[in-house]
Amino acid sequence: MTKIIDDSGYFNCGMPYNRFGQGERILVMFQGLMFENKPISGFMAKKFNEMYGTITQDYTIYLVNRKPGLTDGYTMKDIAADYADMIKQEFSGPVDVLGVSTGGSIVQHFAADHSELVRRLIIHSSAYKLSDSAREGQNKVAQFAKQGKWRAAYAALMNVSLPKSPARYLIKPLYAFIALFGKSFFGKPEDPSDLVLTIEAEDKHDFLGRLCEIKAPTLVIAGEKDPFYTPELFRKTAEGIPDSKLVVYEGMGHPASGKQFKEEIRKFLVD
Repeated sequence: MTKIIDDSGYFNCGMPYNRFGQGERILVMFQGLMFENKPISGFMAKKFNEMYGTITQDYTIYLVNRKPGLTDGYTMKDIAADYADMIKQEFSGPVDVLGVSTGGSIVQHFAADHSELVRRLIIHSSAYKLSDSAREGQNKVAQFAKQGKWRAAYAALMNVSLPKSPARYLIKPLYAFIALFGKSFFGKPEDPSDLVLTIEAEDKHDFLGRLCEIKAPTLVIAGEKDPFYTPELFRKTAEGIPDSKLVVYEGMGHPASGKQFKEEIRKFLVD
């Protein structure tokens, strides 16, 4: 596995990033839902490197989170525009982009509205909209965050993340532990506004009618047992994009990962 390049910080626009790898090609990753607007570190950085480490031989990867200070009414489209402004400022020419989970919602708007900045697109464990149960669960996270009830917010997020199977009860103590000590994993922002506004924006996200506007070659890759989306949502997402490929791993949850997953991504990007 490629060693992590210990480089993190903030772009001039204020968006936090982590940089991994030292390849010639650039991959900008739109991060999933995070409680805080800051670079990842420690355990989460290690897990990220395990998930995507294979492709860092060819790529320098920038994992980028939303900018701070979102305003009322901010949408996925607005957040996508922030990413577009950052990429124009920091990189020359089109780049490969990957959006994971909530980042996958944002990256759909980005690819449609800023096609000149996209070479290839990966929608990782995300779809044109959330499932109804995931929307309900994330809204509970937002409600608890508004009240500063962070343990309840962590628990609500973990409740959504639990696989809907008998195994749910076997691993429930682990998720209870994460909910109890969630600050170490998700952070505890002084101001929950950006988290709440991101959840509210994704609650309204339904991109089915605009998927046809995505022109870049696209890989939709996910797990069959994803608790935030359904196989049908993944299928419709891929079907709506003119030049797309769908890969759904049987029995896998959220986010999709593993050796075969990494090889599929590497092959898609370098072919």
